[in-house]
Amino acid sequence: MSVTAVVGAQWGDEGKGKIIDVLAVGADMVVRGQGGNNAGHTVVIEDKKYALHLIPSGVLNPGTDNVIGNGVVLDPKGFFEELEALSADGVDVSRIFVSDRAHLVFPYHKEIDKLNEIAKGASGIGTTQMGIGPCYEDKAARIGLRAGDVLRPDRFAVKLADRIDAANDKIVKLLGGAALDKEAMLAEYVDYAKRLAPYVTDTGVLVDDAIKAGGRVLFEGAQGAMLDLDLGTYPYVTSSHPVSGGFTIGSGVGGRVIDEVVGITKAYTTRVGAGPFVTELLNATGDLIRERGHEYGTTTGRPRRCGWFDGVVVRYSARINGTTTTALMLLDVLDALDEINLCYAYEHEGREIVNFPSDLELLEEAKPLYRTVKGWNQDITGCRTYEDLPEAAKAYIAAIEEITGVPVGIVSVGPGRDQTIIRPGFHHTIMR
Repeated sequence: MSVTAVVGAQWGDEGKGKIIDVLAVGADMVVRGQGGNNAGHTVVIEDKKYALHLIPSGVLNPGTDNVIGNGVVLDPKGFFEELEALSADGVDVSRIFVSDRAHLVFPYHKEIDKLNEIAKGASGIGTTQMGIGPCYEDKAARIGLRAGDVLRPDRFAVKLADRIDAANDKIVKLLGGAALDKEAMLAEYVDYAKRLAPYVTDTGVLVDDAIKAGGRVLFEGAQGAMLDLDLGTYPYVTSSHPVSGGFTIGSGVGGRVIDEVVGITKAYTTRVGAGPFVTELLNATGDLIRERGHEYGTTTGRPRRCGWFDGVVVRYSARINGTTTTALMLLDVLDALDEINLCYAYEHEGREIVNFPSDLELLEEAKPLYRTVKGWNQDITGCRTYEDLPEAAKAYIAAIEEITGVPVGIVSVGPGRDQTIIRPGFHHTIMR
């Protein structure tokens, strides 16, 4: 058995797509277990950039099965737009499977999402307005439609008609919006249902069979641990569980199957939307990191908030994920800095805080405690082995390992597959 989970160790956007793509080269199956097309992975192969939102990154590796698990909420329109774009680029999309238990996102979810955010005004949490939260609300309320419903077209049409009526009632009477066109939506999504049906199956059986057969299975995370509904910076979180435990629920297999957890971590910290951010840099250094790192959302294009590496966050993430190794991304973004700060703890009212708290007011008031290290002031994008890195860069990596308590097994120095350094001693199960 060889099962690896890849999780975001911060607030998402850490570069998971690249590492998943690198590791998926040796995988028989890549499984997505939560979230929707509010997430985005950017993968660069031979100067060609692919932006993936719903479809697992293993699709870029011929021969790999790609599973969209029961924990995902799937937007049929977004799914087929992504399929068509990949097909136009010559990518084989024949090995994609959708769980019959995955819930479906419809236009009324997006409209409710938008109107909810407008109603909150300045207290909005900054959602992508892709309808993800309202779809998970329907799931929890036991009124959602699932991918398996498309296998019975007549029943699907009746259920969708009822849900459109109920959603329009909420949109008009509660949120003050305009009713959506029921007949147009029915026609469009009944057609999507016919097109989706060939992809739908009991994917939990597929994943379980692959694991039992000794297959190399990679669980692909979306978003990041700090956006987890229970364990993240609530309420500034997503609506699912982007931690290692979320994979097993979201794919239909037991928790004991995971052999290894790779935590994807930027060499600095970013987040999108509102919420506390202790190490945020609202200055020229933050702007420099944003521009050098191209820190704009894959899905929304929104500029990301940037700051120094937050060891309190990554240490907490390691605990809740059971992280076995860190993949340190975008180290090259820091090439131009003379000095670099790493946060090892927070200070609040004279107390040193080393464990990440749930109290948002405390986080808003907390000050970062930094360790300062020398920058390396040279271009590292051409480095291909750990030994090629400047001594100052190695010292920075060693400081991160000390602060977080997790070894760094992978170092990324650029967007290309060949700009991924696998450190000596890192024995990834899928790559064996």
